[in-house]
Amino acid sequence: MDRMEKLMNLMAWIIPLFVLGSLVLPSAIRILREYERGVVFRLGKLLRAKGPGLVFLIPFVDRMVKMDLRVVTIDVPNQEVMTRDNVPVTVDAVVYFRVVDPEAAVIKVENFLKATSMIAQTTLRSVLGQAPLDDLLSQRDLINQKLQEIIDRQTEPWGVKVTAVEVKDVALPDSMKRAMAKQAEAERERRAKIVNAEGEFQAAEKMVQAAAMMDTQPIALQLRFLQTMREISSEHNTTTFLPLPIDLFSPFIKRNIEEAAKK
Repeated sequence: MDRMEKLMNLMAWIIPLFVLGSLVLPSAIRILREYERGVVFRLGKLLRAKGPGLVFLIPFVDRMVKMDLRVVTIDVPNQEVMTRDNVPVTVDAVVYFRVVDPEAAVIKVENFLKATSMIAQTTLRSVLGQAPLDDLLSQRDLINQKLQEIIDRQTEPWGVKVTAVEVKDVALPDSMKRAMAKQAEAERERRAKIVNAEGEFQAAEKMVQAAAMMDTQPIALQLRFLQTMREISSEHNTTTFLPLPIDLFSPFIKRNIEEAAKK
């Protein structure tokens, strides 16, 4: 009977301790992954950032805020922007960043995700509003780099490192698309005319050189004449035009002139 009474007394102590331990241990022991850090506050005062691995906390005294150190991606929604040359465009972007200082990300800003998103939106409108439309379309890399530098400078006190900013799409009004299409077509026609004029100039230059050569070597004209005859005869034409150079009749004309002078 005494043994049973002792066992009951022991169980009366063990059960409350077990219940108390099941309630206290989860709040006293935390396990953090490799990419996680825990910012610990003791009685409201910042202690330090702990982790990864096993973290021990004092129940009801310590409070831990878990922070993720992996790269976070946020989409910047469509923004209406007026470029420097007064062209309305709609742009959107994506921002890549990560937390490098967990303590600053907790105590320096209330919500670093929302704050970074708002900074990205305002910076996007400000930077793109200072750029002309041609730079916005052709120099996207320089604009992305400028956006990344400005946003990273503003988020650095919060312990946030912006690694990249990419402008995804630039939507133009339909009237501007038609104007750009006309401009591109006119530019192609201009280049075609320039190429054609350069070809005519080079052809004329070569013809002048050929004429000068034939003038110094009359036999070259005869050879060219025979080559032309060969090319015409190789094609099966029913009618053939046979040009005769006036030089072939020079001896006859000269002789007739001499005979007329004798008479």
